[in-house]
Amino acid sequence: MSEIQKKYHDLDAEVTRKDGLILIREMAAEVKNMMDIKMNAVLRIMDSAEQIAMSHKFEPSISIKYCNARRINVYGSDGRLADGSREVTLTPNRHFDQLAVNTSLSSVLMPADVADTDAVVKNAIEWSGYLDPLFENNYETDPSLSWQYFGSSSGFLRRYPAIKWPPDELSARSPQDMFDFRSSSWYIDASTSPKDIVILLDSSGSMTGQRREIAKSVVEAILDTLGNNDFVAVFKFSDQTEELVSCFKDMLVQANTENIRELKNALDSTKSENIANFSSALITAFEILQKYNKTGQGSQCNQAIMLLTDGPPYSFTDIFKLYNWPHMPVRVFTYLIGRDSHNAQEMNAMACDNKGYYVRVSSEGEAREKVLNYVSVMARPMVMYQNDHPIQWTPVYTGGKASNIQSESDTDGQLMTSVSTPIFDRRNYTRRVANLLGVVGTDVPIQQIKKLVPPYKLGVNGYSFIITNNGHVLYHPDLRPLIKNWNGQFQETLKPEYNSVDLTEVELVDTDGGPRENNTLLLDMRHDMIDQKEGETEISLKIHYDDMKRVTTRRYKYFYNPIDGTPFSLGLAIPDGYGMYEVLAEQEIKHSSINVTEYFKGSNWKVHPDWVYCEYNYASEHRFKSPEEQVFHFLAKTRNPGWKWMSLRPRSPLKDTPHSTMKKMEKDSYFCDKTLMQSLVLDAYATDGMERHNMPSMLKEDKNPLAMLMALLHRQGYQMFGVTLSFIATRSGLFRWQDHTPTNVQDSGYNLPHFSESNRRAIDEVWYKRAVDHYSIEPDSFVFSVPFDAGAHGKPLVTATHAVFVDHKGHRAPAAVVGLQFQHSTLAAHFLNITSTCSGCKKTCASEELDCYVLDNNGFIILSESAEHTGRFFGHIDGTIMDSLVQDKIYKKVAVFDYQGACSDTKSHYSDAASTLEFQPTVPVRWFLQWLFGHFLWLAVQTNLYQLWAPEWASANEDGPLYPDDYETLHVNFDQYPTREEGRMFPNSDVVVGGPDPPQPRPYPSPTSSPVGYNRTHPRPCDKKVDLYILQPERLNTSGQSNPLKGKLTNCHVTGCERPFSVQKIPCSNLILLVVDTLCPCGSKQLSITPQEVNYESVSPGGSMVQCRTKPQETMYRRRPPKCMNYHPEESEIGLCGGCSISLSSLHILALCLLVWTLSTVNCSSS
Repeated sequence: MSEIQKKYHDLDAEVTRKDGLILIREMAAEVKNMMDIKMNAVLRIMDSAEQIAMSHKFEPSISIKYCNARRINVYGSDGRLADGSREVTLTPNRHFDQLAVNTSLSSVLMPADVADTDAVVKNAIEWSGYLDPLFENNYETDPSLSWQYFGSSSGFLRRYPAIKWPPDELSARSPQDMFDFRSSSWYIDASTSPKDIVILLDSSGSMTGQRREIAKSVVEAILDTLGNNDFVAVFKFSDQTEELVSCFKDMLVQANTENIRELKNALDSTKSENIANFSSALITAFEILQKYNKTGQGSQCNQAIMLLTDGPPYSFTDIFKLYNWPHMPVRVFTYLIGRDSHNAQEMNAMACDNKGYYVRVSSEGEAREKVLNYVSVMARPMVMYQNDHPIQWTPVYTGGKASNIQSESDTDGQLMTSVSTPIFDRRNYTRRVANLLGVVGTDVPIQQIKKLVPPYKLGVNGYSFIITNNGHVLYHPDLRPLIKNWNGQFQETLKPEYNSVDLTEVELVDTDGGPRENNTLLLDMRHDMIDQKEGETEISLKIHYDDMKRVTTRRYKYFYNPIDGTPFSLGLAIPDGYGMYEVLAEQEIKHSSINVTEYFKGSNWKVHPDWVYCEYNYASEHRFKSPEEQVFHFLAKTRNPGWKWMSLRPRSPLKDTPHSTMKKMEKDSYFCDKTLMQSLVLDAYATDGMERHNMPSMLKEDKNPLAMLMALLHRQGYQMFGVTLSFIATRSGLFRWQDHTPTNVQDSGYNLPHFSESNRRAIDEVWYKRAVDHYSIEPDSFVFSVPFDAGAHGKPLVTATHAVFVDHKGHRAPAAVVGLQFQHSTLAAHFLNITSTCSGCKKTCASEELDCYVLDNNGFIILSESAEHTGRFFGHIDGTIMDSLVQDKIYKKVAVFDYQGACSDTKSHYSDAASTLEFQPTVPVRWFLQWLFGHFLWLAVQTNLYQLWAPEWASANEDGPLYPDDYETLHVNFDQYPTREEGRMFPNSDVVVGGPDPPQPRPYPSPTSSPVGYNRTHPRPCDKKVDLYILQPERLNTSGQSNPLKGKLTNCHVTGCERPFSVQKIPCSNLILLVVDTLCPCGSKQLSITPQEVNYESVSPGGSMVQCRTKPQETMYRRRPPKCMNYHPEESEIGLCGGCSISLSSLHILALCLLVWTLSTVNCSSS
């Protein structure tokens, strides 16, 4: 027994079996408690917002002062505060994306296309300012609370804490264009119930040029408002009605990112021809909606038709009467495209007679603002019921920077979700209205959720995950949202489908089947989790690591439980066998007579940077340079009189006290995981001194491989073996090391950080996982590895690791992994010396007739006569022999599929613009006319002329958006929410910010150039496959002996010669010795372990299936949101069903609008 094992034994360490169901119940309860606290904070804001708005008296000419995020701390050239600017003290705060904030107030992010001169906007800004004390109180009550915000339906966003926009940290990087938050899932999902949408796009001969581009922008804007709970179909119609995407024939598809992408891409292929057959289009739309409603498909809630055209000949009353009246289950929204309004009356009648809304869209830039009107209309039933506020959780998205002390990269976006709820207008009006005031919400970093599912309780190779009601993962260890080094550049790009990855795409079942084959066990578990049932099951998986270069197979026990009150379910995956047992060993700290900090002397130790040992609730108020300093700080505090562990996190309010205020926390309040801390102390005691020089002398030279190697090192000396580092990592996240040469890093030939800096995550490191896995196969073995392609870089090091298991009452569990690093050149010299000095051998590895290799258990070269081969995959060197090793069952070939792949797509908006210009010489003229028109409207805005013709709820300035669609801007990575844009990250606030106040029209782009620094290729989702390899040691251990296994290649050359080879297992290791005869000049192919795109044409019978292949998720089980509010009996009393805006060629329409507005003081609508 090794010294470490003996210490654990002497300390009465126990090995007990885990109870997975009890574990999952405890963890699910903790996650639910935290989410309840977040929901309670949002509901408190909602209550206060509705009360404040109800007591606010609307003043058309109100004068307001507010904290404009773009006017914070703006100074002129003379050093004085600029006009309209506000001086605000901003302090860097690690908790809020490491940005400078002010936690005493909120700031308003004002989009460029919303004017703060509008009376409705000004009044909303004024009354929402009274939310600041509540924001602050929420944060004081729950210091883990992230950004809180109120998104007004009038277009601005108020966010707490206050922040300058753009932040000084980001302002110099790129233009600060941002996406409109009202198209984000946290806003849309909270505003409306799920919906089935059919979009009818007029593609007749009149829909050409600018009209075609406007219609395309409107369709894209509609699609951007849809989410995973919605279903959509897009039809183009002229003389015939047909699906925009032929693969989506006769179906509504789920509005996930992949389907939305397909629909958007297909817009470019529409052709304008023939005459529009409106009857055919409307009947097609009604019939598909009726089919889905009657068969229980789709959302089973709201249904709507969106009609986009430049004008129908009449209002088609007979069709509506047949399919929709009198109950009107389908709303109709009409969009009159272009500036010609002679068909406005028919379009208006269609919408008003079918509980919809009519607008005219005369430019591409106003498309999004006009489309958002439908959201308020669909929200009417929910608003009219008043008391039911659905709480919505968003899918995962990438947000701001990680807030832990040491993250892998300060620029990495952390994964987030958000919780939000709508705000209703409760004021009494003389005319019936149902106004949605906006949505309030807060962000929840995924890291906060994972803190409540401590990895040390799951053990090495165990993991947790959460899925949504759609079966998509909220988090999972194999969720990989970023593409690194995309397009040959060292930058990170979001994968196009990262926020809709299904559970079946990350749990790779160990079968020999092809891609996307269903597995009953996995689908049954997925079904149960979506239905929020408790349960357990067992499944064997393929687990890949090291950037999909290695693979292993492992059998898991799954336990799952619902997170009540949310759409989520929590799952645990624990390896069968060793994973079901854990070492229970703690060192009492509070009442110990020994100062436990003595076990943490020196600086050669680290703790897991992502684990919570102890932390202050107000993390930003207590600064530590490292996780080790933080742990040491709390260890020292345990010596203080009156110390309490505080191992229970704050509890959510009781159900019978809704939206109640929790007790405020003290600035010095903290949380400590008593079990983890005391386990850490015991591990520190058990490993204290192990890294020192005298440790090998304490070990007996027996058959234990660790003792044998250590004893040999003690006798021969570390220098002779070239040992540079020894280390140990434990179950509690402790990592200790000892350098044995002062030039450890330099000798490696890499400009890399010290091993302890890049390998401090203990049980989460690959070498730890591999050592524990290999122990279950060969308990006496070391696992050897070298960096990939190490032979091309200086002087590589070999890492050797071995797992330490603790035995107790017939059970064993992993407690630690010990390891060494030594110079590869020394090992290679010993290898060549041993294999070249065989007395009596006709041939040795020194002979030209033989090539000798030492391969690891995944087929990578550890040693070779050619140093440049080190770390390379052997199949790339000699694929023919590798195939023979597979055929002889020495290695097993395992097909690994990557369902989160991203492939290069050369489509570019810039190249599209160039090609359009080439074939349409009128484009520059159109750009000029748009620019000229935009400046005219900007002038109108500045002189308040727009108020004469468009007194709408949110006055949209007609300037900035009037440039062509093929003009793109760069986007800053800051606190992002997901959008439908491919591979781009947009900010949390999703507010369009277009430059300094007042907003100015942007110049149209040069058609011959594209912005600098933008990738001309976009990633597209694709499936990839790679064949990886696993050694089958039992094939080489016949009768308990590691006898050589001989084979030969025959018929591989025209001369008829043969190529023999020999394979032998190297004892006490994960290595084999491969000797290959080189005399026969057999052809050698190369095998690749680079994932390649799956060609489904070779998988699916018949070429037609390839183009229409859709993900299995389209037909997979999902659970609809629990609430649907799509009808209120009094909604028909609301008369507002459309608006009108200026048409420079139709002054008589302007006069009519002015007259109606003057008489009724309401928005212009047809009546």
